[in-house]
Amino acid sequence: MAKYYLIAGEASGEMHAAALIKQIAESDREAVFAGMGGDRMSAAGCRLYRHIRNMAFMGFAAVISHWREVRENFRIAQQSLVQEKPDVLILIDYPSFNLRMAKFCRRRLPQTKIYYYIPPKVWAWKRRRIHSIARLCDEVLGIFPFEPGFYARYGYRCTYVGNPTAETIDSLMQRRKGEKEERQKIIALLPGSRPTEISHCLPRMTDAARRFREYKIVVCAAPNIEDSFYTPYLRAGDTLTRETYETLRHASAAVVNSGTATLETALLGCPQVAVYHLACSKGIGLIRSWAQPLLFSIRHFTLVNIISGREVIREFIADEFTVENITREIAHILTDENYKKEMLASYEHLHSLLGSLPASATAARIITSRP
Repeated sequence: MAKYYLIAGEASGEMHAAALIKQIAESDREAVFAGMGGDRMSAAGCRLYRHIRNMAFMGFAAVISHWREVRENFRIAQQSLVQEKPDVLILIDYPSFNLRMAKFCRRRLPQTKIYYYIPPKVWAWKRRRIHSIARLCDEVLGIFPFEPGFYARYGYRCTYVGNPTAETIDSLMQRRKGEKEERQKIIALLPGSRPTEISHCLPRMTDAARRFREYKIVVCAAPNIEDSFYTPYLRAGDTLTRETYETLRHASAAVVNSGTATLETALLGCPQVAVYHLACSKGIGLIRSWAQPLLFSIRHFTLVNIISGREVIREFIADEFTVENITREIAHILTDENYKKEMLASYEHLHSLLGSLPASATAARIITSRP
């Protein structure tokens, strides 16, 4: 009987962790799962020591203001790891927390195999982390086709297992095959999966979307956030939904907080504009020209543009994240048919770049086949 301990700290990672658990269980019928995550992991058979609602803090200010919870999360993770003594530790994204836990596990449980599934985006920023990841983990399982080459440049190994987002959406589209899809007068708003993201992004998103009076506003809620959190941002006529994929399949346009959601939106064929809030955005705008090369290793910030290697969708980051910019881009999407067609064609190319490997099954096969 093998014991697996998984750590996912936010909604998208938790969803992919649940899929991985199901695949491991198919390969290892006697597998036992424990860890930190959310409802989908629990439903897949994982005993949770901590829920993601107590873990999804992003940014220096959010971590500091929730320091007691963050410290408690570390204590629970360390205590439960020692208690479980897993054969395998699987880390899913959530780098600041998971790298610390990898270091703890390597020191206290040296016999435990450590796999990083959905590793940190070291190709975007904090490249120095690549050395810690390679040193602490037995294997890195990447979800972007360019990651093995990036790791190889530093003398390390990374295996591309496929993209779990593409896998999930391909499965959905296969089930919906033959159904007629018609774009409706809907503007979908995806403000993020953390309370701080939502509170910063949603007001500007709704202000822009409300300028298109003939379109219905549909706000896509994060799995770990209660409906009541969104209430102050909604007006009569606005809709809150948890059917994000179905909404994106039928929306005419979407305003999306940068992250995995931009990739999901693209793979579902919905034209979009991406945004991202940063603290001190005005100051960042003033130093953008010389600070960006120092802080980041990439020209673009959204996964759609990074994977494609060019600007497929507009991205408004920091000081450029304004109601006026969003409004202008939504209007461009809704009124310029050629512009929209070009974006959709680029989405098709993006899908081909990701390939067709079943990510969770491939990752599970690697993890369960290692002695």
